[in-house]
Amino acid sequence: MTVVVTRPERQAGPFIDRATRAGAACLAIPAIAVDPVTLDEVARARLAPDAHDWTIYTSANAVEASLAQLARPARCKVAAVGRATAHALEARGIAVDARPAGRSDSEGLLALPALAAVAGQRILILRGEGGRDLLREQLRRRGATVQVGEIYRRRPATAAPGALAALDDALRAGSRLLIVAVTSVEVLDGLLGLVPPELAARLRVAALLLPGERVAEAARARHWTGEIVMATSAEDAAMLAALEQHAASRGTLPPS
Repeated sequence: MTVVVTRPERQAGPFIDRATRAGAACLAIPAIAVDPVTLDEVARARLAPDAHDWTIYTSANAVEASLAQLARPARCKVAAVGRATAHALEARGIAVDARPAGRSDSEGLLALPALAAVAGQRILILRGEGGRDLLREQLRRRGATVQVGEIYRRRPATAAPGALAALDDALRAGSRLLIVAVTSVEVLDGLLGLVPPELAARLRVAALLLPGERVAEAARARHWTGEIVMATSAEDAAMLAALEQHAASRGTLPPS
């Protein structure tokens, strides 16, 4: 089975290594690139985690970008939008006080009892430019004072020489043995914008590995007709487990 890995280049390596060891052939086509937003001294002071009661990290990119410029949280409570984000924090020695148990998104975080009664509390949300406003809107309605720090930006990636030709070859060899792994709506849109329209039309019939219903809904809205393979989160282990289950059902990989 060929797995099209669309994560940003710096994040793709561990997943590619694990999928390759499991027997897959991986084709790396980063769909987006992630750049930090440089913060001045005033912004760094305004976005200091410990100046707030809660700091919410919305992605692993937010974890990486914040720790490069902002102080580590020491006194405030810490929330992660999903398991992949929580894992990124814990890998850096930061304890996570709240994370969704089921869905890995803003809705899952807002459903937690820990964030139900936040009137009068100060909450910092660290995210990428243009991120969803649901968290800010709902937490403000609950009476919190909410500060948003946009600390990284996404931009379209440029396909490496030969990558799109390799994708075309893989599709011509049979879309049944190809699966596209995406971890967010932004990555999905980046991929569809990266490939030529004719190739995108053929790509949409391939299986799609993704981490949640919100991304699945976006894929269907973008006319993706291939099978949807759902992982429990965007974390490497969860994506790989769903990949192995899908491959085993087709007799292409032994289950681990």
